[in-house]
Amino acid sequence: MSDKANAAENMAAEDWAGEMGERWLRNLDRFESMIAPVGEALLRRADYQPGQSVLDIGCGGGASARAIAAQVGAAGRVLGVDISPHLVVECERRAHAADIANVHFVAADAAAVKLPAGSYDRLHSRFGSMFFPEPAAAFRNLAGLVRSGGRADFAVWAPAKDNPWVGSMMGILRDYIELPKPEPHAPGPFALDDPNYFASLLRQAGFISLEFALWQGAQPIGGAGSTPESACDFVLNSMNFGDMLAEQPATVRAAVEARLLALFRGQHTPRGVEMQALAWLVSARRG
Repeated sequence: MSDKANAAENMAAEDWAGEMGERWLRNLDRFESMIAPVGEALLRRADYQPGQSVLDIGCGGGASARAIAAQVGAAGRVLGVDISPHLVVECERRAHAADIANVHFVAADAAAVKLPAGSYDRLHSRFGSMFFPEPAAAFRNLAGLVRSGGRADFAVWAPAKDNPWVGSMMGILRDYIELPKPEPHAPGPFALDDPNYFASLLRQAGFISLEFALWQGAQPIGGAGSTPESACDFVLNSMNFGDMLAEQPATVRAAVEARLLALFRGQHTPRGVEMQALAWLVSARRG
C-alpha cells in the first residue's frame, strides 16, 4: 500500500507551512466559503464584545479574524496566528485592503508561539487546532496566553464516519483503493473528533467549564455556488482526496471522478453542491 493512500485515509496533518498552505492560498476563497457555515456558527456562539482582545489560532485566510475585529471594535484587538507564511501575507493584504486597523497576523507555530502570558481575553480557533503533533503541550501553551477567566472557542470536525460529506466521498474511494484503518487522534482534520479526548486535553491544559454543542448543517463543497463539475474538480485537485489517486491508473481516477460527479449532481441545489456536515463547537474557560 502506498504512503499516499495511508496518509490520506488517516487524513494526516499536512505540511501547512509549505505545500498545503500554498494550496489553500491558491484556492482560498473556495476553502473559506466551504467552511463558512461552521465558522459563522462559531462566531455566533462566541459572541465577542467590544474592547476584547482575541487570539485566533490557525487563522487560515483571516476571515474569522476580520469578523472578530469588527465585533470587538476599535477598542479591541485581534491577532491571527498561522503556520503558513504565505497565508499570513495574504491575511495582512486583505486586512489592509479592508482598512481594518485592529487586526494583525503573525506566521508562527501556535503550539509553541511565544506571547506575553495571559495577554488575551479570548482564544478562537476555526478548524485550526487539530494538527498539533503534541496536542497536550500545545494546549498548555495556548492556555497560558489567555487570562484567568478568559474564554476559548473551538470548532473541530465530528467523526468522519458520522459526517455525510466525508463518508460519501471516502466510500467511493474505498470501492477502488484499499485503505488502512485510521489511527485515532493522529494529527489531522479529525484528531479531536472524540469529545472525551478533547475534553481531557483542555482540562489538562487548565481549562474549565467545558461545553460541547453539535453543529449540523449544509456545507457547500467547493464553496457556495459550485456546480457539480466545479465541486468535483475542487475535490480532486485542491483537497487531499485527489492525492490518494495520484498513483492510481487513469481508469481508476476516471471511475472515481464519474462516481463523484454523480454524487454531487444528486446534492446540487440553487446554492451549490450542499452536503450535510457535523462539527463540534466547544467553549471553555481558563481556570
